[in-house]
Amino acid sequence: MDKLFGTDGVRGKANTYPMTVDIALQIGRAAAHILKKEGHRLRVVIGKDTRLSCYMFESALASGLMSMGADVILVGPMPTPGIAFITNNMDADCGIVISASHNSYEDNGIKIFGPGGFKLSDKQEHKIEELIFSNQLEKLTVPSEEIGRAHREEDALGRYIVFLRHTFPKDMGLEGKTIVLDCANGSTYKLAPTLFREMRANVIPLNVFPDGKNINLNSGAVCPESLAEKVKKTGADLGLAFDGDGDRLIAADEKGCIMSGDQILAICARHLKEKGSLKNNLIVYTVMSNLGLIKSLKKMGIKGIAAQVGDRNVLEQMLKNGSVLGGEESGHIIFLEHQTTGDGIVTALQLLAVMQQEQKSLSKLAEVMKIFPQVMINIDVWKKPELSRIPEISKAIRDVERELGDRGRVLVRYSGTQPLCRVMVEGPTDAATRSCAERIADVVEQKLGKPA
Repeated sequence: MDKLFGTDGVRGKANTYPMTVDIALQIGRAAAHILKKEGHRLRVVIGKDTRLSCYMFESALASGLMSMGADVILVGPMPTPGIAFITNNMDADCGIVISASHNSYEDNGIKIFGPGGFKLSDKQEHKIEELIFSNQLEKLTVPSEEIGRAHREEDALGRYIVFLRHTFPKDMGLEGKTIVLDCANGSTYKLAPTLFREMRANVIPLNVFPDGKNINLNSGAVCPESLAEKVKKTGADLGLAFDGDGDRLIAADEKGCIMSGDQILAICARHLKEKGSLKNNLIVYTVMSNLGLIKSLKKMGIKGIAAQVGDRNVLEQMLKNGSVLGGEESGHIIFLEHQTTGDGIVTALQLLAVMQQEQKSLSKLAEVMKIFPQVMINIDVWKKPELSRIPEISKAIRDVERELGDRGRVLVRYSGTQPLCRVMVEGPTDAATRSCAERIADVVEQKLGKPA
C-alpha cells in the first residue's frame, strides 16, 4: 500500500503528490470517517501557517470533512501548538494543521491532532491511508441533509494568548526586558509581538510581514544569525526565533551567541530539579542531541532517555516514563504540564521565567552545558536501504567511532521527510569532527548518492 504519512504528518511540494487538493480532500473525508462516533456530530478545527497554498488546502480539507457530516471551525493562521490547544479548549474531536513547519513556502503539509490535542497515533494514520486507497470514500459520504457546516472562530488567537499567559508565573511580568522576536514571517507573526507587549516587554520584531512566499526565508529558528546580530546591535536582553509553524524556539543570548534546543533543555532541567518539579528526575532528548547535554545531565544527577528524532517520539517516551520535560536540539521542547506538543512560545516563556526567577542573564544560565563541536552533512539519496546491511558504510562508522572513543559520537540516519541521509559527528575539535564526518559522508555518497 502507498504511504502518505511520514514522521510528522503528510508533507511535500504543494500541487505535487501527495500534497494535492484531491489528497487533502480525501484526508478530510477519511479522518472524519475514522474519528466519528455513533450519535455524535464531529467537530474539527482547521488552522494554517502563512504559505500561499494554505488557502486551497484549507478549502479542500473543509470540503472533505463537511461531506462526511463534520462541522468545521476555521481559525486562520495559528501556530501548530495553538491548534493542539484550541482542539482541546473547544472540545473538538480533531484538529488539523496545514503547514510544512520550517520548510520553504513551496512545500506544505497536513498534521492531525486527535481529542485532547495529542497527535494521531501511527495506527490511526494507517487507517486513514487504508481508507483513502480503498477507493470507498465516495460511497461513505452523508446524505445532503446531514452535510456539515463551517464557521470562522475570531476569538481563537485570544484564547491561546490567555492560555500562554497562564504558563508564566502569575507574580511576574517582563517589564524592563528588551526582546528581539524573529517570527519567520510565519504563524507567530501577530501572536508573539502581541503577547510579549501585553506582558510589558520592549519588543523589537523581525520578519512579521508574511506575503505567502517569505515564510522561513533567511529567518526564524532555522536561520537565527540575523536575530543574533540584531540582539548585539540593539543591546537587547535576548532574542527569540520561532519557525514557520511556531513549534520550535532557538534563542540568542545578550552577547549574540545562538543557543540550541539542547541548551534550553539543560537550563530548564536544572531549574526544575532545583525547584523539585522535575518529575522522576528525568528528561527525554533524542539521538541527535549534543553529547554536551548528556554529559551535563549526568553531572547534575538527572536521568535522560534518548528517543528517536521527532517530537511524537519524544512525547511517547515522556508519557511512557513519566517525564514532564523533553525535546530536540532543533528547538522542539515539550513542557508536558503545559502543552501536549512542542510549543515555541511556551518554551520562550519558561526560559524567560528561569531568567527572572534566578535573576541571571541567558549567557550565565547557558554555562550549565558545554557544547561539543558537531558537524552534520546531508547526502541526497535515491533509495533508503538499511544502513547496517551496507558493509562499507558500517565499516566507515566503526572506524570513526573507534577513533573518537568517549571524546565524541556518530549518528547516521535517514531523514523521515526528505530523500536524505544525515551524517552527524561530534568530536573534540572542529577540525577533527569535520574530518570524521566527511570520511563517512564520502562512503555514503559512493553507495547511495543520486546518479549523475
